[in-house]
Amino acid sequence: MADQQRDSVPATLYTEKYFLTACEGYDEFIASEGEHLSRRLDAAFALASVTAGMKVLDVGCGRGEILRHCARLGADAYGIDYAPVAVQLSQDVITHTEDAPGHTAVAQADAKKLPFPTAYFDRVLMFDVVEHLYPWELHESLIEIHRVLKPDGHFIVHTAPNAWYDRYAYPLVRRLRTTLGQGAQYPANPRAFLVDVNQDVHVNEQSILSMQRTLNRAGFRGRVWLDSPPQTRRENVVLDSLRGAMFRWPPFRWFFEREVFAVAAKL
Repeated sequence: MADQQRDSVPATLYTEKYFLTACEGYDEFIASEGEHLSRRLDAAFALASVTAGMKVLDVGCGRGEILRHCARLGADAYGIDYAPVAVQLSQDVITHTEDAPGHTAVAQADAKKLPFPTAYFDRVLMFDVVEHLYPWELHESLIEIHRVLKPDGHFIVHTAPNAWYDRYAYPLVRRLRTTLGQGAQYPANPRAFLVDVNQDVHVNEQSILSMQRTLNRAGFRGRVWLDSPPQTRRENVVLDSLRGAMFRWPPFRWFFEREVFAVAAKL
């Protein structure tokens, strides 16, 4: 395989500043020290239906708040991340779960070489990690997740943004906003929209179809779908009506909804 296909995002880009100012859920994490999850992390976590006695693996555990929530439900939760800063943040969080019924542990590890036995976990979670892995890395990581997941276990994915939004919808949105005199807020590179650092760490956004194909190639079957934050922005009747139509009606919603969710099991 060519060297360019073996690239990885450097772990050094995932600094404490990144996790506390740019990584999904940082506002809620700072405000509650991990007690409360952001809307989309909460939505993704709810899909796992974690219960007491389960063994859960959080791949790319970031700040570690998901581990805390698993332990509070009585599950044994293990987190891995290849960024040293993430491991330290997670360690700090799980020190506050000593009174939880479930056990927690975190380690620095490569998702492509998981340090766990085969068929060990009831649930494997991968929240906001897919877009940070090059295609070859994602495939190898999913093969490993398939290995460590129990035959009746479930793999839960959340990734954003929807690649079709960036590729097809965003240029139209940017053109419209430029016409309205708001172009400065919409950079040419959609990865720089709102969170500038994503230009460096986002390398593999997914559409609903590419996510399904990626899961199937790794031996998973399951449901993949799109969702979006509530559309509460109000401007004028024309723009509000247009936005509502884009997010509600197919085929437009396939391009405008921003988040990709999946719940999968072994084939």
